[in-house]
Amino acid sequence: MKLMINHQTHFEYTEHACNSIQYLKMTPFNNAHQKVHYWDISVPGSREKKIDAFNNVWITSTQRFDYQQMTIMAQGIVELNTSTVLGLSDRLNPYLFLQPTVNTLCSPEMKEFAHRYVPEVNYGNLVQLAGAVLDYILYVPKSTNVMTSAIEAFEHQQGVCQDHSHVFIAMCKALGVPARYVSGYLHVDNMPHLASHAWCEVFLNNTWYSFDISNQLFSPKSHVYVAVGRDYLDVAPVRGVREKGGTETMHSIVQVLAC
Repeated sequence: MKLMINHQTHFEYTEHACNSIQYLKMTPFNNAHQKVHYWDISVPGSREKKIDAFNNVWITSTQRFDYQQMTIMAQGIVELNTSTVLGLSDRLNPYLFLQPTVNTLCSPEMKEFAHRYVPEVNYGNLVQLAGAVLDYILYVPKSTNVMTSAIEAFEHQQGVCQDHSHVFIAMCKALGVPARYVSGYLHVDNMPHLASHAWCEVFLNNTWYSFDISNQLFSPKSHVYVAVGRDYLDVAPVRGVREKGGTETMHSIVQVLAC
């Protein structure tokens, strides 16, 4: 299945901004599950492409001019392997993903919750834990933000795909299981307009298994991988700094269409 993806991020400022730097992780990669046929990122100013510690493509763009509006657009065609893919492998050290981060710390209450559903670490028990996390943390759009931690989402019992992923990753780490955050896109028939999606992967039996907590999907055949990391901050599509600009307004448009 081939997918055409268009991801636009628009920024507006109440005053002129200048001397800004944008860090972009918006480029999908090839693996056993997907093949990138074409991809391009349009962004004003100069750019430099690097590979980060997790093998994600990292573009640094610099704007040395005044502006009040800016649009960053990523678009391309990715072909998915439609057969069931349960486990993926790569050259990253899985134990990198046992490192604690602020967003994936685990409270005593969360540890008790995890052990309740996973008395023994195996795939089936982790699937049960994934269902319990979704039941406990209701999916409520705009109820959290990118700085919400796993502990905060668990305490408030609501969140979005980012929060479900952070909580599940935190619990897996508490169980001694490497788990990582994945950013990308999800294709759903008859729903061409979808926000960027987040899910997680757990390392078992020398492979990475997909756990989409928000949708209770455990095979990535409808998912497009863009970046992996320890949490959202490692894979944020756009992060940046600037001088001036006043108040910033940002909105995104994402299209994922079968082609």
